Amino acid sequence: MPSKKGPIVLVTVFIIIIGIPNAFLYVLNNGNPINKYYVEKHIPAHLSEMGYSKQDINLQDYIEPKYLINKDVYHGHYRVVFKDEPNLEYLYGLTKNSKEVVQFCEKESRIGDHSYGDMTAEKTNHSEENCLGYFENRE
Repeated sequence: MPSKKGPIVLVTVFIIIIGIPNAFLYVLNNGNPINKYYVEKHIPAHLSEMGYSKQDINLQDYIEPKYLINKDVYHGHYRVVFKDEPNLEYLYGLTKNSKEVVQFCEKESRIGDHSYGDMTAEKTNHSEENCLGYFENRE
């Protein structure tokens, strides 16, 4: 009777040589898909609970920053641009431990579609009472 270990070993070696590096490159380029799932599940629901509808929002999507942010939240976060404040980009995160949605105190000033000015932490129309510092707890 032929041995069945040969095909199993070949498949295992194939997964190790091809699968793991490809998965690593995918995460580097696109972010962690599990974190993205959590963020895209909780933050739109939070915005809806806050009374915002799709008609109130120009842009909302998941983004991965290229630099370290607050370690209390998942690295990927959500940006929202409201119709009545098209020059501000609000940033939301999801805490790692309690899966609680937080708004970052800092907002990005939008100059154009892909151009940004300074960040501001001033109270604005859609600022939430409790916010989290974007650049706090980075070490």
